[in-house]
Amino acid sequence: MSKNLPWFVEKFEDHDPEYFRLVKETVDKAMSPVELDEKTKYLVVLALDAYKGAAEGVKVVAKQAREAGATEQEIIEVLRLVYFVSGMDAIKNSLNAFD
Repeated sequence: MSKNLPWFVEKFEDHDPEYFRLVKETVDKAMSPVELDEKTKYLVVLALDAYKGAAEGVKVVAKQAREAGATEQEIIEVLRLVYFVSGMDAIKNSLNAFD
């Protein structure tokens, strides 16, 4: 599995090689297929990036998910789940407007 690191992580290799190595090991461990396959891991990361608003991450990870075999419908379904989960807080907090 290709574990391309974000550019900002790779920059740490120039400034703090030891820290970079630790972060890379963590990414390698997290993204290595064990119980979840490569495609599923990319779909989870896609959801997390979409939820936290990482626009460039969403673009990159969606491409990686497709390369790992994710279909457009699987990507759509994951992004719908992001909207569902993120929207629940707004609905719950909206109840504070009522007695």
